[in-house]
Amino acid sequence: MLGILALLIQLILDTAVSWVRMFIALFISVLVGLAVGILANRSQTAERIILPIFDILQTLPIVAFFPFVIYVVVATLPGIIGINAAVVFLIFTSMVWNIGFGAYEGIRTMPREYAEVSQVFQLSPIERLRKVLIPAAMPKVVEQSTLSWSIGLFYLVTSEIFSTGSKDYAVQYGIGPGLVHLAFSGNLAAYALGIIVFIAFVVATRLLFFRYLENRFVKRTTPRGGHSWLKLGQRRWRWGERAEHRFAIAGKILERKTMAAIGWRNRLHEARRIQRIIRNGTWTVLAGLVVIMIVVLLLNRGLASSELDVLYAMAFSLGRIWLAFALTLAIALPLGIYVVFMTKRSESYMVLFQILASIPATVLLPAIVIAFKGAPYRGELVALAIFFLSGFWYLLFSIVSTRASMQESWEEAKEIFQVKGKSAWKYFYLKAVLPGLITGSITAIAAEWNASIVAEYFTTTGISGGSVVSSVGTGLGKLLDLTLASGNIQLMALGLINLTIVIIVVNRLLWKRSYNRVMSVYR
Repeated sequence: MLGILALLIQLILDTAVSWVRMFIALFISVLVGLAVGILANRSQTAERIILPIFDILQTLPIVAFFPFVIYVVVATLPGIIGINAAVVFLIFTSMVWNIGFGAYEGIRTMPREYAEVSQVFQLSPIERLRKVLIPAAMPKVVEQSTLSWSIGLFYLVTSEIFSTGSKDYAVQYGIGPGLVHLAFSGNLAAYALGIIVFIAFVVATRLLFFRYLENRFVKRTTPRGGHSWLKLGQRRWRWGERAEHRFAIAGKILERKTMAAIGWRNRLHEARRIQRIIRNGTWTVLAGLVVIMIVVLLLNRGLASSELDVLYAMAFSLGRIWLAFALTLAIALPLGIYVVFMTKRSESYMVLFQILASIPATVLLPAIVIAFKGAPYRGELVALAIFFLSGFWYLLFSIVSTRASMQESWEEAKEIFQVKGKSAWKYFYLKAVLPGLITGSITAIAAEWNASIVAEYFTTTGISGGSVVSSVGTGLGKLLDLTLASGNIQLMALGLINLTIVIIVVNRLLWKRSYNRVMSVYR
C-alpha cells in the first residue's frame, strides 16, 4: 500500500513539473501572441510580414525542427537549464501561432465604435493598450489558448522523452520520462496509473483553469444588444465625474455609426484581403527557400548527393504519412458522420472522445512498441500506429464540429426530400461535412509530420539502458534524429529546407485550393 502511495505521489510530482513547463510556455505564448496581434493590426507593413510567416509556421511540423533547436539551445545553455529551455521553447512554438492569430482576429473584428470611444476619452497609448486592445483580443486569445494547450501536450511528452544516438537530451523530471521508464521496465500497472494521473491533470486544468478564463473573458465580453460594447466600456472604465458626459458623447457616436455598420460584403472583402496577403507572402517565402537551397547546393557540391538522400528519405515518410492518413480517413469519416447525423447520444460520444484525445500519441508510444514486440516489420507498424493516433483526433473533431451548424438544416432537407441509404450519404452527409473534412485533413497531416521525429526513430537513451526501441529503414524523421547525433548540421538544415518547401507546396496547391473550392459552393 505504501509503495502504491509513493508511486502515486511521484507520478503527481512528475506531472506537476511537466505542467509548470506547460504554463510557462502558455504564458510566453500569450504575451508574444498579443504583441504580434496588436502589431499586425497597427501596421500594414507588419501585417504583410507577420500573417504569412504565422500561416507557414503553424502548418510546419515544429517537432521536426527540434533536433536543430536542441543543438542551438543546449550549445548556448548547456546542462539541465538548456534542456528545460529547449522543452519550453518547443511547447511555445506549438502554442503561439494559434494565439497570435486569435489576438489579431479579436482586434481586427473589434467594432470601430470601440476605438472611437477611446478617442473620445483621449486615452494615452498605454491606456488604449490596457483598456481597449487587450480586452478586445482576450476572448479570442482564450479560445485559442484552450486549443493550443491540447496541441502543446503532444509536444510536451515528445520533448521530454526526446533522445538520439548516444546523447541524452531527456529531462530528469517530468511525466514523459516517468512513463517511458515505467513502461520499459515492465511495470505496466504503474504505467497505466501514470496515464490516469495524466488524464486527471488534463481534466482538472480544463475545468478549473480554462473554464474560469472562458467565464472571465469570453462569456462576459460577448456582445449582447446594440450598445453592448458601450456597456462593456462603462463597466471597465470609471473615470470620475466626467464619465457620464463622455459616455453620452460616445452614445451619439454609436447611434450614428450603428446605421452604417459593417455588412457581410465588407467582411468578405476584408477576408479576401487577408487571404491575398497570406498567399503573396507564402509564395515569396517559398521562392526565397528555393533560392537559398540552390545557392547552398552550388556552393557545396558535396551536398548534392546529400540532397538525393534527403529526397529519398522524404519519399518514404510521405508514403507512411499518406497511408496513415488514408486509414485515418476510412475510420474518422464514417464515425464522424455517425456522431453528427445518426445518433442521439452525440454528447456522450464527445465526452468519451475528448477524454481519449487528451492522451497524446507519444504517451502511448511505449505501449505501442511493447504491443508490436516480435512482430514482422515492427518498426513500420509502430510508425503507422503513431502516425494514425497523431492525426485521427484532429480529423474526427473537425468533422464533428460541423454538427452545430449543419445538423438541423441537413436533417430538415433529408426529411423533405425523403432521402435515405446511399443517396443520403452521397447527397447529404458527405457534402455536409466537407468543410470540416478539408480543415481536419490539413491539421491531421501536419500532426503526422510532427510525429515523424519519434515514430520513425525512437531511442531511450538515459532512460532505459540507451537502446533503439523502434526504427524504420529510412525516413526524414529518422534522418533528422541521426544528423543531430552525428553533428551533421548541414544535412539537418538541408532536410528542414526540403521539408518546408514540400509542405508549403502541398498546402497551397492541394489543401488551400480544395478548401476554397468547397467554401465557394457553400457561399
